[in-house]
Amino acid sequence: MSDFISHVATLEIPVSSLETAIPFYREVIGVEVEFKGEKNAMLTFKKQGVPTIFMVETEEKDLLSFKNSNDGVEHSIIDFYTADLKGFYNWLKEKDIEVGPLNINSEHGFGGFGFRDPDGNLLSATNVLHEGQ
Repeated sequence: MSDFISHVATLEIPVSSLETAIPFYREVIGVEVEFKGEKNAMLTFKKQGVPTIFMVETEEKDLLSFKNSNDGVEHSIIDFYTADLKGFYNWLKEKDIEVGPLNINSEHGFGGFGFRDPDGNLLSATNVLHEGQ
């Protein structure tokens, strides 16, 4: 086991326009702008140990998601934590943000759902915390 890596520092997200993406991520995800350049921006949660989000403008159209080869379900590569999964889901729907089905396990109440940013990148929300989080 490597002792060199201790945690995730930054998530990098491709966007077509900082002017469209930054307001979305500030309002929906709750991040603050730490730095904004001409074609990139660093967004932060202002909480120790939580990764920053580095946005980079690009003309490429590749989106952040992949298909599970077992069941064909599209997955995001980023899960954001919320203690109020149903509340966040309903809030996004009220704002006309594209959301997928709300999946909550009836036995333990844990689950999640996907939603899209203005560029169509698939993001997810979950109410699951893992050891050390």
